[in-house]
Amino acid sequence: MPATGKHRRVRNSALVRRLVAVGAGGAALALPVIGAATAHAAPAAAPVAAVAQAKAAPAAPASYSVVLGDTLSKIARAHQVSGGWKSLYEANRSTIGADPSLIRPGLKLAVGAKAEAAPAVAKTAAPAAAKPAAYADNLDGWIREALDVMAKNGIPGSYDGIHRNIMRESAGNPLAINNWDVNAVNGTPSKGLLQVIDPTFQAYHVAGTSTDSYDPVANIVAACNYAADRYGSIDNVNGPY
Repeated sequence: MPATGKHRRVRNSALVRRLVAVGAGGAALALPVIGAATAHAAPAAAPVAAVAQAKAAPAAPASYSVVLGDTLSKIARAHQVSGGWKSLYEANRSTIGADPSLIRPGLKLAVGAKAEAAPAVAKTAAPAAAKPAAYADNLDGWIREALDVMAKNGIPGSYDGIHRNIMRESAGNPLAINNWDVNAVNGTPSKGLLQVIDPTFQAYHVAGTSTDSYDPVANIVAACNYAADRYGSIDNVNGPY
């Protein structure tokens, strides 16, 4: 007989009676414990889902104020803009105007969030769309890529010859445009790294490169193709051509 007193555990006796009624099998005794654990675990899923939704919320678009010496290409690289300067220009066309090479200091540009999500995009993009790792997205990389294209198409020219002419013609700005010389007066301004007019670019464009005359590699290759036809090589060009 159990002892009487204020510390008597009546609930334990009730639990024993219920367990005896279920049976002596170990599995049968374990069932109520499993059910209780499951019932208490379910509510914890809601806070986890809420945290995941908060983390998935998109970041607010960022803006950038243009300073002296800036170009769209430079800004796009600094802010990791997906699609480069062309994408940046399209997003700010109404602010910049018709000429992507004319951006005034103080101009406010929407550059968007930095490309933390870039790896996820790369997984779904076609492998051919990615720029080869061997070529950096700068003047050095553009010249080296152009030289490889030129070699495949039998177009002569050296790194030094190309670099020397680029620095004279555009100072390395792929968006440079001449709006004041005779070509501009005639409606065909010189464009890009090697300041090629559209008729020349179209005539000497090399298949496999971009059809955009502002594209750095396409501009270099077309200009070198023209120089090879007229002067024997871009290396022989030391002034206006």
